[in-house]
Amino acid sequence: MKAITANRLTDGRVIYRTAQGQWSTRFEDAAPLIDDEAEAVLAAAESEFAIAVGPYLIELGDGAPAGQKWRREGIRIGGPTTGTARQVQPAAIERAA
Repeated sequence: MKAITANRLTDGRVIYRTAQGQWSTRFEDAAPLIDDEAEAVLAAAESEFAIAVGPYLIELGDGAPAGQKWRREGIRIGGPTTGTARQVQPAAIERAA
């Protein structure tokens, strides 16, 4: 089984193609696709360049990412790994220099 993932054009969030042909930020909404239909659905997703950036197929197994890139996809599902550190403002950088 496979699913389609991409990044949303407007904000870069990870999105998944649903069974209704829409996009969702929830992995649980990703439509499981059999190998025979996956390429056709991917072609349709690639034509939505005003919504999704870089759609590609991921392997699914037991309702979770599988295959060689399971760890990468697990990180994408969970969100950023950098925590919630405060961003430094440019003025603070200039004062510190």
